[in-house]
Amino acid sequence: MHGAVMYGPGDVRIDERAEPQIVEPTDAIIRVSAACVCGSDLWPYRWIEDLEWPAPMGHEYVGIVEEVGAEVQAIKRGQFVVGSFSASDNTCAICRAGYQIACVNRVPMGALGAQAELLRVPLADGTLLATPDLPPDDLIPSLLSASDVLGTGWFGAEAAEAGPGKTVAVVGDGAVGLLAVLAARQLGAERIIAMSRHEPRQRLACEHGATDIVEERGEDGAARIKELTNGLGADSVVEAVGTQDAIMQAISATRPGGHVGFVGVGHEVTVPGMDLFWSLVHLHGGPAPVRRFLPVLIDLIWNRQIDPGKVFDLELPLAEAAEGYDAMDQRRAIKVLLHP
Repeated sequence: MHGAVMYGPGDVRIDERAEPQIVEPTDAIIRVSAACVCGSDLWPYRWIEDLEWPAPMGHEYVGIVEEVGAEVQAIKRGQFVVGSFSASDNTCAICRAGYQIACVNRVPMGALGAQAELLRVPLADGTLLATPDLPPDDLIPSLLSASDVLGTGWFGAEAAEAGPGKTVAVVGDGAVGLLAVLAARQLGAERIIAMSRHEPRQRLACEHGATDIVEERGEDGAARIKELTNGLGADSVVEAVGTQDAIMQAISATRPGGHVGFVGVGHEVTVPGMDLFWSLVHLHGGPAPVRRFLPVLIDLIWNRQIDPGKVFDLELPLAEAAEGYDAMDQRRAIKVLLHP
């Protein structure tokens, strides 16, 4: 089968890879209907993060089940399934508490390479969720978004305690930030401030429910948020970038007693102790337990109550995955969907 492999920074190729096989009786094999390039895939692409090269790429996926192991009970051949970017048994104490990303038996899906024609999914019963039927083609991008970026944006909004009557600010206008805007609206936020300098992303943020756009960044961005909130700061702030400037902007833009939901993958982020101490903000976040949210997200998508698939503004065949990486790296695309 064909799959995307990164040989080093900036070097993505389509290789002939061995077809996955059932290894454990809890595995499933799916034929991937759609995969995509994630913002976190750009960290090794830019050599900000190292991998063991060559590395199979991709951790977001939807597809049709082709084979299941002997102990798989809930997932059946022929079903269309959505899976989290991290496999989990969904039965351990951590999973039952809603943090499947930290399952004691977790398996990172990125190590298996979802940007491919076929994919082995460990712990299939706990990781995959089937849709009510085979979806129409126009729903596939939105279902794919639930595999990571929608679930991550949703977690960011929940971690920030977005809800009725709240003012929510979102730092970051990538796919996760834009879908955090959507999540905040679904959770009932009264006012949603999207921080973006890019007109196409501003427009999509407004379609997803943003009421205000702030173009300033850093200290100026935090000051503008306070200006819009009577000098107090936002009740809830979602940080969806992962840089030092972004997390400090998020903390500074939050009112005392407010909540910051941080879901950007942090690189060399250090929060000064006294700044944190005097901020009086609640911090919660990290990698998203996407599996917790999949039942709700799939239902909302299936019933066409939300359309998160709009974040995919470029679709390419898998054979052109390298172009997809370059487009996201150069910010010509928000998020790239790949068709195996």
